[in-house]
Amino acid sequence: MLPAVEGRPAPETDALRRACADAVAAMLAAGPRRVVVVGDGSEPRARFGAGDRGDLRGFGADLEVAFAGPVRSGGHRVPPAYAVGAWLLDAVGFRGARVGAGPGSLAEVLADGSGPTGLLVMADGSARRTLKAPGYLDPAAEPFDRLVVTALESADTAALAALDVEEGDRLLAAGTATWQATGAALAGRSFTARLRYAEAPFGVGYVVADWSAA
Repeated sequence: MLPAVEGRPAPETDALRRACADAVAAMLAAGPRRVVVVGDGSEPRARFGAGDRGDLRGFGADLEVAFAGPVRSGGHRVPPAYAVGAWLLDAVGFRGARVGAGPGSLAEVLADGSGPTGLLVMADGSARRTLKAPGYLDPAAEPFDRLVVTALESADTAALAALDVEEGDRLLAAGTATWQATGAALAGRSFTARLRYAEAPFGVGYVVADWSAA
């Protein structure tokens, strides 16, 4: 996703980045006062905010990303999913309030806010889609990712909430708990969905969609 990590540009990642930028821009077009970023890699009930930061040194890039405003001494270190989310918001020029939520605290964080809120869900599909994938090929990976794609394409919160986290973990789908929490937090609401990208470059499932309140 981040050019500093990728090195030489690839057509697959160019298309993915464009889809992400378009989806985030569509979310911001609704004029949210704050954006809640939810992702994996943290304690389930974690929260992040002003002064926190992430880095991508574990991926070979000496790059620090401020999550929300200037980095402050003693700020929390956010997992990569939140750092990438902050990078996407920076790329489209969002300067409003940002809050990071673990899957377990998402519903509470959404309920805490007043005024329009955007939700940026950072979640990966299976890393077992091909023989050269990080987790090698598993025939169950593509059908699992298809369930996610269908749910996102149709704004089906119940289908997201019903995803099997244990199966997702087995298929190295790091986003399963995040999708499940998102579906549960948004249950009972109606949305209009737009699917922008659904491919498996490098053997990893990526899907990009945006929802707007119906």
